Order: sequence, then structure tokens, then C-alpha cells
Amino acid sequence: MRWLRPIAVTALCASIAACTTSPTGRSQLLLLSDGELNEMGRQAFSQYQQELPTANQASQRYVQCIADAIVAELPAEQQQLDWQIRAFESEQPNAFALPGGYMGVNTGMLDIATTQDQLASVIGHEIGHVLANHANERASTESATSLGLSVISSTSSMQSAGGQQLMGLLGMGAQYGIVLPFSRAHESEADVIGLDLMAQAGFNPSESVTLWENMQAATGGGAPPEWMSTHPGQGQRIEGLQANMDRALARYEQARSSGRTPNCPRP
Repeated sequence: MRWLRPIAVTALCASIAACTTSPTGRSQLLLLSDGELNEMGRQAFSQYQQELPTANQASQRYVQCIADAIVAELPAEQQQLDWQIRAFESEQPNAFALPGGYMGVNTGMLDIATTQDQLASVIGHEIGHVLANHANERASTESATSLGLSVISSTSSMQSAGGQQLMGLLGMGAQYGIVLPFSRAHESEADVIGLDLMAQAGFNPSESVTLWENMQAATGGGAPPEWMSTHPGQGQRIEGLQANMDRALARYEQARSSGRTPNCPRP
């Protein structure tokens, strides 16, 4: 299956009333309702919690503290989502976000993100996926180009064959609800959105670069882990973050001057 090229998305948007723009101004084709997606996210999150062990309370408080600080700075309408975050006991350095505001962080990520600011860049990135409707865009684009809209309308259960296929389009895997990678464009966009989110919450955005330097060190400068195989290269991500750093640092200084100084004790 292939993604629509931007010009094709623009042309399709001109013919149907299902288009909007992302927080960075990209044109998006969104065919699913928020209610449909949020319910899918809730079901997948419930499945994930049933099948993977939850981390200890100290880790849970840590990720919750960081997420709360970022969500508190979102516009009122975005705060209405059912924002929930859980820490899961897993050595895989991964994190995810599902439609509806359901998020997870594996304890393996805490070995890579060694400070609250570095973990804030991870959580801000995942929140960025939700705010930019990347799951809806992925499912809508693939459905419009190859699957047919009947997949969406005929899927009544996440456990059905159509439901499992749709979960894959939303970035969700069937086994353990593990989230599959979004496109490189989505990952890069979530990096930029997350950079601004962490900064306006009072987390140091320059630590986002350190996070990816840590990731490079953890992989020995070689190929990224399998879960990152379709993500932008680590060097490319650092370049993208640095290109937007001046704006983020200005937001960070303003946030600190306004008294936003989060303090989340690391477990």
C-alpha cells in the first residue's frame, strides 16, 4: 500500500468535505469521526493493559507528572480528551499514543531518557501524534487509495478481521496492542509539535537532542531498533529538532519566566 502524494491529497481534498490542516499547516484527509477513533483507541489501550505488566508506582507517578504538565498547557478543547498514561514493564525502549489521548511508556525508555526533560520530549512527541490526527490521516489515506471506505463502515469489532486490519492502519498492532510506526513525515511532524509542547510546559527543549544522542549511543551508531525501522534516521531527527530549536527555546524561557517549572522525581 502506498501513501497519497501531497498533490494527490490536495486534489482529493478539493472534491470532498473531509479535509483539514495539521498543526504545522499540512493538508490532511480525515474520513473517520473523532468518536470512532477515540473508541478504537480506548479498546486498544484496554487490551494493552490486560496483556502487558504495569510498571511500579514510582515509574507511574513519574510519567504521569510529566504528562500532566504538558497536557495542562494544551488549549481547553484539547484537554477534553480522556488523557491517560501508563508505564509498562518492558525492556523495549518504546512509547505510544492512541486516538482519544491514551498513552504508554515502556520502562526501557527510561534507560534512554535519563532526565525529566528528555522523557518530556518523548511524551510531547506522542501527544503530537494525537493532536495532529495522524491515526485518522493514516487510516483515511490508505482507505481512500487501496482498501475502500467499506472497511471503515463494515468494521464493528476490533477483534474482527476488518477490525484488525483497521488497527494496523491506526498504528496499532494486533499482538499486545503494540503500536506500529507511523510514516516518516508523521514522525518528523510529531517531533516539531512535541518540541513546542514540552517547551511551553517548562521542559528544556534542548534535551530532545540529547535524547536522540543517547539513542544513537544505545544502538552503537548502527541500524535503529526494529520498532524504529520506518522512522526518520536519528541524525535526521536531530537536524529537524535543531532547525526548530530557537523558537522552542524562546517558548521555554517564557514558560520559566511565568513560573512553569515542573519537577517530576525520577524513580
